[in-house]
Amino acid sequence: MGSRNNAPFRADVVGSFLRPEELKKARADYQAKRITAEELKAVEDKCITDLIRKEKADGLQCVTDGEFRRSWWHLDFFWELKGVEYQRAERGYVFHDEETRAESASISGKIRFNPNHPFFDHFTFAKRAAGDDVVTKQTIPSPSQLYLALSWPENKYKISDFYTNEEELYADIADAYRKTILKFYELGCRNIQLDDCIWGMLCSKEYMTAKGVTADEEKINSLKQLFLKLNNAAIENLPEDLVIGTHVCRGNYHSTWAGSGSYEPVADALFAKENVDAYFLEFDTERAGGFEPLRFVSGNKKVVLGLITSKQPQLEDKEYIKQRIKEATQYVTLDRLYLSPQCGFASTEEGNILTEEEQWKKVALVREIAKEVWG
Repeated sequence: MGSRNNAPFRADVVGSFLRPEELKKARADYQAKRITAEELKAVEDKCITDLIRKEKADGLQCVTDGEFRRSWWHLDFFWELKGVEYQRAERGYVFHDEETRAESASISGKIRFNPNHPFFDHFTFAKRAAGDDVVTKQTIPSPSQLYLALSWPENKYKISDFYTNEEELYADIADAYRKTILKFYELGCRNIQLDDCIWGMLCSKEYMTAKGVTADEEKINSLKQLFLKLNNAAIENLPEDLVIGTHVCRGNYHSTWAGSGSYEPVADALFAKENVDAYFLEFDTERAGGFEPLRFVSGNKKVVLGLITSKQPQLEDKEYIKQRIKEATQYVTLDRLYLSPQCGFASTEEGNILTEEEQWKKVALVREIAKEVWG
């Protein structure tokens, strides 16, 4: 899997961007039934076209639609799979000092591929707007992320209504994902990123305990093997020229975070055995620990160091970032290292607490440092 001619790039981005005010207003008007779905789509189309033009003008070789048609980085994708439905949750996702909107996904039938998933049209539009001189990346939440959403304590009891054993559920999730990925490929996609907070949460005992999961070593090891199996089953035997990356962080909502902890507890599975081509990794604060776990990165896998924070407007010191890249070369050679922000700028439509101008200064900083380090 994974031709090395398109991604990642030395200066890269995770995927989401701050929603423009014009788009926020249109979404609010649509929710209030002041405009039609067609009118909302017209605004989305315009904002995405403008965004991609800006990404290209800023020198990015890999562009996205900013996730502008989504409310959440993950739930919008889940809700459109067959066998998954919208659920109003009792509580939102709990972050360090905030709580999100109370929405979730629950199982409503056998999990199946949806050939009419709206993300296919979304990708086609973005690719057409981007043209053939850049790579258009498609981001989707990971298979393990879907399983976790369906199996949290408040949702898990529903699984037995449709599955007599969980092995069948695992197989159906992997099959739905694999068919989805191949459909994106058919539409011309050559770069897919599986966004996966699962590994970051497994690094955080406090988060797992808060979600009602015992954070003992045996349980963590069991979950690691399950998530590894789910993700690898979904991406096996894919076309050689399709690059599969994965993004791992510890939560990104309105400039706050959900978990803390080094990658060490999951590195032997995630870095050594997950069959992806590249890792986009949070490393912008001490909460993510040091680079030592990167010693597990196997083969010729690439590591995109998320050293620039998307959570705060202050620009990082160039020399400090370059020094951190140098530190990382103790574990992964420089030719397999890349640079990006630690996460998107708006994992949900609320976005992080910085302006669009400050967002683009961050992107420019990534590009400038990458040029100075790699030429």
